[in-house]
Amino acid sequence: MMRAILLCLSLLMAMPAWAVQPDEILPDPALESRARDLSRQLRCPVCQGESIDDSNAPISRDLRLYVRERLVAGDTDQQAIDAVVDRYGEFVLFEPRASGMNWVLWLAGPVMALTALLIGWVFLRSRRMRNETPPEDLTEAERERLNSIMRD
Repeated sequence: MMRAILLCLSLLMAMPAWAVQPDEILPDPALESRARDLSRQLRCPVCQGESIDDSNAPISRDLRLYVRERLVAGDTDQQAIDAVVDRYGEFVLFEPRASGMNWVLWLAGPVMALTALLIGWVFLRSRRMRNETPPEDLTEAERERLNSIMRD
């Protein structure tokens, strides 16, 4: 039973290696290494949570081949990524570029965190201020009514 579990776990760990097909691999190890690095930075348009390096979707295969074609043609890494982005949009990048409207994405997290901290600070400060004000003394009528309630 334990061997079956270990076999299943080892097969699950090797699944991403099945995505790149043997006919996609470039003969030059340096170019292949660059292609693998680039394909880990690009998101599969179908799977959305996987890189094209890990995905078995047909479009991921096309993208892997396209990246390899660009590298063989002599493109730099940035030129190959730019070519894919020109074709499919910035959605395929796992890390959107910090330019244009993407600044909203990059700044939204820190701004929201600072806003939450400010709201928390104001809340705690106002709560402390409420607790620091001494309670007003009871009037004589209120004191007598309280005593009568306590006796009953």
